[in-house]
Amino acid sequence: MFASPCWRMADIVSPEVRSRMMAGIRGKDTKPELIVRRALHARGLRYRLHARDLPGKPDLVFPKFRAVILVHGCFWHGHECHLFRWPRSRVEFWQAKISKNRYNDLINAQELADAGWRRAIVWECALKGKRRMPVDTVTDQLEDWLHSGLSGIEIVAVPA
Repeated sequence: MFASPCWRMADIVSPEVRSRMMAGIRGKDTKPELIVRRALHARGLRYRLHARDLPGKPDLVFPKFRAVILVHGCFWHGHECHLFRWPRSRVEFWQAKISKNRYNDLINAQELADAGWRRAIVWECALKGKRRMPVDTVTDQLEDWLHSGLSGIEIVAVPA
């Protein structure tokens, strides 16, 4: 009956309501970001938030370690994980938007590296969903990385 690959389920809200809902999604102080901030703060690590003077306005900045932590949402940054699915409506719009976000991530990463900053990325899937990691494990990895002097780290969900 629904064998056609172009079959789509109708959205349960109007386009205007969906637009308002999507516009209300935060760019900072997200739940995953707050989890990371609280866990690192509880361990005595101090940081600046959303430094406007750095490329991409990193979520957490550790001047003492010359390091930044970015907490990326899997949808908005197009992370190919179990939490990410391409939208079925306005496909061209979303492909362009997410591709631009990925491009900006690459540019910001290069600019941070050129300025001598180390970079960690914590993906939303590492903190949310069926494959999430324990918060203490994520925090241990970040703390070890901060003290290590290594250039970068990427923390993702546990593989299936």
